[in-house]
Parts: sequence; structure tokens; C-alpha cells
Amino acid sequence: MTETTPRAGAQPAPALRRAVRGYLDHLTVERGLSGHTLAAYRRDLDRYLTTLADAGVTDLAAAGAAQVEAHLARLRAGDDAHPPLAVSSAARAASAVRGLHRFALREGLTGDDPGRDVRPPTPPRRLPRALPVDAVLRLLEAAGATAATGDDAPRALRDRALLEFLYGTGARISETVGAAVDDLDLDAGTVLLRGKGGRTRLVPVGGYAADAVRAWLVRGRPALLAAGRGTPALFVNARGGPLTRQGAWGVLRAAAGRAGLPVDGPEAVSPHTLRHSYATHLLDGGADVRVVQELLGHASVTTTQVYTLVTVERLREVYATAHPRALP
Repeated sequence: MTETTPRAGAQPAPALRRAVRGYLDHLTVERGLSGHTLAAYRRDLDRYLTTLADAGVTDLAAAGAAQVEAHLARLRAGDDAHPPLAVSSAARAASAVRGLHRFALREGLTGDDPGRDVRPPTPPRRLPRALPVDAVLRLLEAAGATAATGDDAPRALRDRALLEFLYGTGARISETVGAAVDDLDLDAGTVLLRGKGGRTRLVPVGGYAADAVRAWLVRGRPALLAAGRGTPALFVNARGGPLTRQGAWGVLRAAAGRAGLPVDGPEAVSPHTLRHSYATHLLDGGADVRVVQELLGHASVTTTQVYTLVTVERLREVYATAHPRALP
């Protein structure tokens, strides 16, 4: 490894920026990562390049484990321009940096991988939060309660269909707003979802969700679509364009407020809460974990198994309150 001279405030060298661009292109084309994930990786790697530039490193081949470890320590400690990163964010940043070095070694840009033996921080394991079934039902009822008639009726139909769809299919919010009308086959009760990494899966659409979506398509969507230029998107906004993630969040937040569910803080209801509830309720009902894995679009069953821990916790609670000899 070549000697480097610290230069606080230095700009990253062109060779470093080229390496990062090549890695991000690889993630886009070969790995099919989402735009949201790519943007996060880009921010993480921009900070890493700043650390390397401050250390006088102008080429990835001159970076060693010491620079990688110093960068991760800097993320956890924070600096004048950045607050300390939470463990989960620092773990993602470490993944980005280690991935960059693996890519550089594979592409022949470097002779070794200094991130190989650097262990990223381990985020505490948090169980997904699932709503009880009765809370989900209150939420769904509240979603279509804005208006039964008048100008707001199309949006009320959309809001009910949106939340029924999220809970009835277990779709991610990005998969939901990215769904097209042609992806639906309501006669067969299925929808084609486009998930992470460009993977697609065909999942069932439950009867309640199908009825809500059918009502939206017939009585609501044409009215909102008339305000725009036409879009194949299943869910549209008041201007006739595709509904965004932020727009869908707003729909859920408003419905949660009307249903008396938390909308702020760590217990706030989110689109992922409905996905967690979908998985947990399936497992509670006796579904096999590998079936739930396929329905959720998880690449590994290990990701899905966290939901089995949720159901075990629920079983413990029921046992503790119901069994006469559960507690001393």
C-alpha cells in the first residue's frame, strides 16, 4: 500500500469517483437494486470518498483496513457536518463500502479487499410490528369513510382499494404504486407484482381486496384519470397521474388517524405494518413459512422466519394469560 498524506477538506480523486460510478452501475444493471437503495448507497459512498480524500488516498488500491475501520468509526461518532449514524444506518454504510472493495478486487482495480475482515455493526433484532386483526379491520373501514357520494367519492374508493390491496396481497408500497391495471386478473384473483432486484411474482388477491379494487376501477379511477393524460398505473392521484409512495403514505396516515391508530412515533402505522400484519396473520392461521416466503417475495426463507418469532411471542402471551399454571 502506498504512503498517503492527510489532507483535510480535499476533494476525492477522479479515480475514486470512477470506481464508485462503476460499482453503482453494476448494482443497477446486474443486481437490479431499487432507486431508493441506490440513492442511499450513493450517499454512503460519497462520505467514504471524503474520508479517503482526507486521508490522502487517491486510489482504491491505496486504501487499507485502517481507512475502512476509521470511516465506520467516524460514522458512529458523527462530525461537524453529520450527526452520529444509528446502528442500522451504519450497517448499511458498511455494506456499501465493503461491496465497493469486493467489486474493485473482482474487476482488477485492486489487489486485495481491505473490507473483507472488517465487521459491520450488528443492528439489534427488532420483531416486525403487526396489527391485531380487529385493528386492521378498523383501518380498512376508515380508509373509505371520507365520503360516500360527491366529488370525494372517487378518492374514497381509491383509498379503500389501496389499503385492501396492501393487506390483501402483502405487497410492498413500491410494488403497489408500481402496479398497472394490466397486471391484475380479477377473474382469476391474482396480480403480478414487481419486487426487489427485478423479480416478479404472482400472488392471490383476496375477495375483499378484489371487490374494493373492482369498485375503484369501475366507479372511481375513470373520474380521477380524466384530469390527467392517461397512465397504466392501477392507483392514480387527484391529477390523474400515478399515485406516489408519498401519496400512498398520506392515504394510510389519514385512515390510521380516523381509526384511532398511532400516526407518529415508533408505533406509527406504516405501509410495511400492513405487510407485517399480512404475514403474521397467515402464519397464525397455519400457513407454511415457505408459502409465506413466496407470497412476500423474499429471496431467502431466513428473512421470512422473523415472522415466526412474532407468532411465538403471541403464543407466549396467550399462554401466560390463559393457562392456570402459567405463572407462579
